[in-house]
Amino acid sequence: MKILAVIDSFKGSLTSMQAGRAAAEGILRAIPSAEVKVMPLADGGEGTVTALAEGLGGSYREVEAADPLGRRIGVKYCILPDNTAVIEAAAASGLPLLAETERSPMHTTTFGTGELIRDAVLSGCRRFIIGIGGSATNDGGIGCLQALGYSFKDSRGNEVGYGAYGAGQAVSVSTENVLPELRECIFSTACDVRNVLCGENGCSAVFSLQKGAKPSEVPIMDGFLRHYAELIRSELVPEADLDAEGVGAAGGLGFALKYVLGSSLESGAEMVMRETGIEEQIRSADVVVTGEGRLDAQTAMGKAPIRIAQAAQRFGKPVIAFCGCVGEGAERCLTSGITAYFPIVSSTTPLAEAMLPENAQHNLSSTVAHVFTDLSFIQ
Repeated sequence: MKILAVIDSFKGSLTSMQAGRAAAEGILRAIPSAEVKVMPLADGGEGTVTALAEGLGGSYREVEAADPLGRRIGVKYCILPDNTAVIEAAAASGLPLLAETERSPMHTTTFGTGELIRDAVLSGCRRFIIGIGGSATNDGGIGCLQALGYSFKDSRGNEVGYGAYGAGQAVSVSTENVLPELRECIFSTACDVRNVLCGENGCSAVFSLQKGAKPSEVPIMDGFLRHYAELIRSELVPEADLDAEGVGAAGGLGFALKYVLGSSLESGAEMVMRETGIEEQIRSADVVVTGEGRLDAQTAMGKAPIRIAQAAQRFGKPVIAFCGCVGEGAERCLTSGITAYFPIVSSTTPLAEAMLPENAQHNLSSTVAHVFTDLSFIQ
């Protein structure tokens, strides 16, 4: 029997490959003759760098970059064997980097994300996979562009500052100092958000409050980003569309990546699946094992395990999912390609204890072994 284990990370507990290896251990305990393949899974957000580095033999590179407030911090990204750079915007520009009292999307910046791109370019990378979930920013990506050499000046001829406020003050843009190597680069951006840049479905209206904005700042930032986008249209990219799906992702970073750097905006899970060649592995498997930390209605709406299940459906393969816990609406996964799902915690356990990596590995391995002793339910 050929079994493919491709499990998303149990955030805060197990990486994708750790979860896959724990599942493989359980499978082999139940079926010693099984042929088990473990592959990485991620959705383009947190854990993507780790999943691809561990799953595809990439190497980590640690550099110094600006956090959302411009403070210098150590940040990691990954370079794959084919010299593709894998970068998570949240590593430098993410909300968890700030205390709640520091969160202010009027002033937070994506400059650090641009610094990671710049470092990878100067290190010889010409292909990029960028995950943009979890940002603390709402600057339209202006900070990222500034780090790459784009210069935005205010009415006094000074370089604008950070955040949406800086974007709103820009009256001119210069490309004189842009990295020339950018012309040789190909960008793919993991973007599972469909929001536009401005208006009632724009990033300021939909996301900025959860990033720390005051209600009174929302319409102001929306106006600043509209002004900035019109500047991009008039001086750099006439075809830039403020209403394109996904350009409001990560506080408008999607806009800058798509139109200024020429990036595609794609489903994060599908991008990772393409990079790893996972569909061919699904095609040749007899059973597919997937899962994530919490299985619920959001999973059923198209998170990474469901993308795996949908691919498996096309080949008529059964899919068994394992999770740390089951939330409301998890049963919807059964109509989206998952054959059966199982929580791995079998008794009342404090969350902190259940999330300890050694406990999560044991529980996952044991549950998988129990399930795989009798697979009659998938016949």
